[in-house]
Amino acid sequence: MDPIHNPFSPGAGSPPPELVGRDPDLEQARILLGRIKLKRSEKSLLLTGLRGVGKTVLLKEIESLSKKNGYRTIFIEAHENKRLGPLLIPYLRALLFDLDRQAGVNDKVKRALAVLRSFIGAVKLTVHDVSIGIDIEPEKGSADSGDLEIDLPSLFVAIGEAAEARKCAVALLIDELQYLSPKELGALIMAMHKVQQYQLPLVLFAAGLPTLPGLAGEAKSYSERLFSFPDIGALSSRDAARALEEPAQAAGVAFDPEALEEIYRLTKGYPYFIQEWGYQVWNLAPGSPITLQIVQDATAEVMPRLDENFFRVRFDRLTPSEKNFLRAMAELGPGAHRIGEVADILKIKATSLSPVRSDLIKKGMIYSPSYGEIAFTVPLFDEFMIRAIPDCSLV
Repeated sequence: MDPIHNPFSPGAGSPPPELVGRDPDLEQARILLGRIKLKRSEKSLLLTGLRGVGKTVLLKEIESLSKKNGYRTIFIEAHENKRLGPLLIPYLRALLFDLDRQAGVNDKVKRALAVLRSFIGAVKLTVHDVSIGIDIEPEKGSADSGDLEIDLPSLFVAIGEAAEARKCAVALLIDELQYLSPKELGALIMAMHKVQQYQLPLVLFAAGLPTLPGLAGEAKSYSERLFSFPDIGALSSRDAARALEEPAQAAGVAFDPEALEEIYRLTKGYPYFIQEWGYQVWNLAPGSPITLQIVQDATAEVMPRLDENFFRVRFDRLTPSEKNFLRAMAELGPGAHRIGEVADILKIKATSLSPVRSDLIKKGMIYSPSYGEIAFTVPLFDEFMIRAIPDCSLV
């Protein structure tokens, strides 16, 4: 079949041809957007889930939904080595300049620009040695203390008041939220708490790994009263079949039931892998229908692609001791395991593994689903580790 017309789209954050299985989450987002515009309280959404479940795709869909509901949107991706302030400021600056260009002078917008100018001075922001500034006098005493937990709430309130004065609303969307430092996450939570107290039209949608609820709770104990944490998981067998069948049917192509069952068995329902298998079986199939044999033949193409493009980019960031740790985890099979079990395989004391465990959590490779347990954040990574180090000769 013509690969140019292949409907499947494997890739980080690439939107699938059919976004299935996420209707409850989108409905929750729709309600949140509607209530905030009516000045009614509603919890912001922090989406959590493993790698490859489509959190970024869902966040982008929520951004689109926000725009359809008249929101101005800001979409950023948190980074391990970049502070929250420098990430936010260029987008907030562009937003306020856009509001300022609307007809009629507005004191709330001018004040928000002055507060942002104060904030910029407090964080001493530079990008490529060129300072980002605003040609306006800062508002002294507002968002200029240098303490993010004091300054960010003041800035968000000023932004919310400016949006309210212009009769619009703002949706802030942050991907990879787990990379914020505890101080930054705490400041963000405090800022959204203050916005909610004043019933201002500013809402937060974010996505992160399953560690996010715990991190938020540690940063501020009241976070569970401020946010909802929808768990974005693997698709059911029915939704996985829909993700394959519906785009194929639109192009006049069918899947045999046995082919769908095999793809679900191989992918465990994870959307990223479903798109990868769908892409490869389409390119390999001589025509409709796509059979079980085609899926089995395509698997020989899919696994090397996943190893190089999905798994190895994470594997190559690991130190030798971290590879040891994860290879031992892989020996235990899928699911959650106790650190003592890993230590037994490595024949060392469990206490000596604590620093490695901590580093792997920071890198987003593992998380703790419950006290004393650890699990991979990347689906099927245990199988990759066994392929990467097949003879179990731990590095």
